[in-house]
Amino acid sequence: MRSIRVAVIGAGPAGIYAADILANEHPGARIDVFDRLPAPYGLVRYGVAPDHPRIKEIIKALRRVLSREEIRFIGNVNYGADIKLTDLRRHYDAVIFATGARKDRPLDIPGIDLPGSHGAADFVSWYDGHPDVPRDWPLQARHVAVLGAGNVALDVARMLAKPADEQLTTDIPDNVYRGLAANQATDVHVFARRGPAQIKFSPMEFRELSHSPSIDVIVHPEGFEIDEGSQQAINKTKSIKLVVDTMMKYLDQEPTGAPHRIHIHLCQAPVAILSEDGKVVGLRTEVTELTGDGTVRGTGEYKDWPVEAVYRAVGYLSSPLADVPFDHHDGVIPNEAGRVQDMDGQVPGVYVTGWIKRGPIGLIGHTKSDASETVHSLLADLADIAAPEIADPESIFEQLRGSGVDYTTWSEWEALDAHETALGQAESRERIKVVDREEMIASGRC
Repeated sequence: MRSIRVAVIGAGPAGIYAADILANEHPGARIDVFDRLPAPYGLVRYGVAPDHPRIKEIIKALRRVLSREEIRFIGNVNYGADIKLTDLRRHYDAVIFATGARKDRPLDIPGIDLPGSHGAADFVSWYDGHPDVPRDWPLQARHVAVLGAGNVALDVARMLAKPADEQLTTDIPDNVYRGLAANQATDVHVFARRGPAQIKFSPMEFRELSHSPSIDVIVHPEGFEIDEGSQQAINKTKSIKLVVDTMMKYLDQEPTGAPHRIHIHLCQAPVAILSEDGKVVGLRTEVTELTGDGTVRGTGEYKDWPVEAVYRAVGYLSSPLADVPFDHHDGVIPNEAGRVQDMDGQVPGVYVTGWIKRGPIGLIGHTKSDASETVHSLLADLADIAAPEIADPESIFEQLRGSGVDYTTWSEWEALDAHETALGQAESRERIKVVDREEMIASGRC
């Protein structure tokens, strides 16, 4: 069997799954997994709310993959700046891009660029201790709007409503704890354009919303509409039924008088963010109604909601990559079964997987089948893929050092991991995440 060397760009679940499947399917494969951050795990480390430790259990499986002899982790390498596609093609038989989606999808309504109007992805990066975002976050608003009906909207609402001391069992960094401790929010209003059967919350996360004794979940009856199409969806899909059942329980229960409240508003489409003196003072929505097929239409009735901050959680968006085709409309790299395509057809030896392949939909586990398709495409193409110009597997490190790239390794990540764990143990916590990039690198070399 032909020995091959493959570069995977992105050390999140999509890239790690691709590396694992490739190593299993082709024993002659050796894979280098690059990431622009000094630490691996991507979305699981920097995109999952810190109070969801069960979801983070996936790190154990990802760790086993990156510990394999056939796979090397190379961190703190920024594709497009530190290394280019032409460089990778000289060192590897093939390249798989798995860079995910890091930006907020835009929402084109008046006032969206006002101070106090935030993207959920930026807020998530802050509370997850991402090294490339500011250390402080403005949390002076008492009444906050969250736009969206998916798990990210739910995470944002919960993080805004839950007291900081309840987060001390998690891995939040000290700066995030201090920020949340100063948070003034008492009421967080989540706005969904459609009805209860169209909500995209995961049933477990929605049920857990009320687990904090400091939070009352209030579902407002206006817009709680189940038409024929909604009932069909409830009957057909267990997860939808569970979400609707949970919503009905919230609808029926009396508030406990908790100091913080999360309000769920259905059939409310945001149309404008209102301002005075350049500051957010409200959100205007249009009341919608179900059309019977899962979509809604506007009724021409509008409501103004007094809020001092707005978070949009309407989806993530991938970013273009240097020297790789990109579909700006759909936010993906054009591909067929993971084979990257440009206007002339397939780009030889270049592949894609994960959210940048299919868009930011589905849960983390869904990327496994996606990665499998891409890997099988790569293996089917091997006869037509030219061997790399440079055969020495150590030569990539020589190039990085020659370019002044301060890359990190798997052993350095293990040292940083142990350091974060030790920080946590000193505070009776599982870990405390290190935020500063230079401190991350230094901690891995102690």
